[in-house]
Amino acid sequence: QVQLVESGGGLVQAGGSLRLSCAASGRTFANYPMGWFRQAPGKEREFVAAISRSGLGTNYGDSVKGRFTISRYNAKNTVYLQMDSLKPEDTAVYYCAAQTVLRAGAATRDNDYDYWGQGTQVTVSS
Repeated sequence: QVQLVESGGGLVQAGGSLRLSCAASGRTFANYPMGWFRQAPGKEREFVAAISRSGLGTNYGDSVKGRFTISRYNAKNTVYLQMDSLKPEDTAVYYCAAQTVLRAGAATRDNDYDYWGQGTQVTVSS
């Protein structure tokens, strides 16, 4: 079992920044590729970013490339999502996910992930 707890969400003005954190339980965090997804009201869940076990490999959704940065600190069992130049269309609930059965490294499909956090709300005002 893996428990994931997101934090860092909130209300920010357009152009601002937020950093999301996702803390994972367990001693094998370093073995899991991790991902961030988001879901806005009335929309399907969308891939945001993913990172390989070592942190050397990353992938980003087209809508966030150049603005968001994913990173991880294995010694603290934590993955981060630095979000800069935020736009109102970034408003959503953000979820982190763990890929405990290795399928695709820094995977972009939600079906590749086995465990999910409860989500944290990000609201960007115009």
